[in-house]
Amino acid sequence: MKPARFVLPLSLALAAVLVAPLAAAPEPEQPVPEALDLKTAIGFAIDHNFAIRQARERIKQQEGVVIEVSARQIPNVSAGGSYQRNDKEITTQSPASDRNWNLNLTATQVLFAGGGVRSSIKSADLAREAALLDLKSVINEALFSVRAAFFDVLLNREKITVQEQNIELLRQQLKNVTDRFNAGTVSSFDRLQAEVAVANAQVPLITARNDYRLAIESLRQALGFTTNSQEFITRIPKFIGTLDYTPASFDLTSAFEAAHNNRPDLQRLAKLTAAGESSVTTARSNYYPNVTAFGGWQLRKGPTTRFGDSPDGWVVGLESQWAIFDGRATSGRVAQAKSLLGQTRLAQTQAQLDAEVDVRRAYSSWQEATELADASKKVIEQAEEAVRLATARYDAGTATQLDVLTSQVQLTTARTNQLQAFYTYNISVATLRKAMGLTDEFVSN
Repeated sequence: MKPARFVLPLSLALAAVLVAPLAAAPEPEQPVPEALDLKTAIGFAIDHNFAIRQARERIKQQEGVVIEVSARQIPNVSAGGSYQRNDKEITTQSPASDRNWNLNLTATQVLFAGGGVRSSIKSADLAREAALLDLKSVINEALFSVRAAFFDVLLNREKITVQEQNIELLRQQLKNVTDRFNAGTVSSFDRLQAEVAVANAQVPLITARNDYRLAIESLRQALGFTTNSQEFITRIPKFIGTLDYTPASFDLTSAFEAAHNNRPDLQRLAKLTAAGESSVTTARSNYYPNVTAFGGWQLRKGPTTRFGDSPDGWVVGLESQWAIFDGRATSGRVAQAKSLLGQTRLAQTQAQLDAEVDVRRAYSSWQEATELADASKKVIEQAEEAVRLATARYDAGTATQLDVLTSQVQLTTARTNQLQAFYTYNISVATLRKAMGLTDEFVSN
């Protein structure tokens, strides 16, 4: 009976090993970087974005399912035993005994299961491949969110600059008007108009600063950045990058082809469809008998209560089960599997249509963004020239102060529109790439 002494300690040790990883480990402290560019943000999100991390865990779960299902394909070995004490008056053995025991070691191997074992393993493998494709889809979506949030930060940072430039222009205008008022060449109304213009310009600047702060928080959420220590809670990194306009070239036909070949959501549904076909085979396997081979060793209590008198020996044989009539339960399972397969096929067809619509919409938005970005360049030059001419004419006495203020407002509007156009263009390119199933530019396949 010596081996029994080690069963409990060994079980406890094994349980400790299995349970230890389940303990909630605290998130490692993440220091706020001094500077952050888009490439670094993308790399950080791959490791820390919560949607990506959850998708990785689903893959681990599916790998466990594959291991569980595959267990029927290889021999299974089990050990059992019992020890019993009882009143001699209720024993059925002769001579009467107040104790009984037995030990057994058995190995079983499925020989025939109507194809259910192979189809179950195939279905589990396909489901795992589908989980990998789901991870790729989640990564594409998460990194698009990071890229969009980073562009949003750059946009709102540049809007602050535009509003500060506007205020600087208006303050220069106020100084100019004040000097002319003191010289007696303009009325107090002109100076009042200039003061009101400076005061009104503070509102969009305050709004831009708040939008910038909110954009940073949205980026932090997309990154999965969880640091909240007192040391870093107020630190903001220097964001490196600008909203440039770099024209890209896309072809609608090529975009459709890329979407059909690369989109992970379409590939995932194709895997799930194949898995559904295997699930139908698994359900049908219950129509056939199961045949299992077994073999092992047994030890049983002998005619005396001495352990040494216990007879032992090997056993081997075949075992078969066949549900000749199960109340049509198997038919019900087959019908369910076929219905799930049909639903998956419909979802696959719907996803193909959705992908085509996504590509068309993204391509159209890219065309619009390209035209707006091209047009915004000319408007800036014209607005700057308009401010210069209005100021010169006002100094010469041939234009009113309203003309100067109006031209300055138009310049600020033009600069803001250009920033928005460049932002929209960069977002449209990222959206079209995502619709085509392409990974982020900073991620290698």
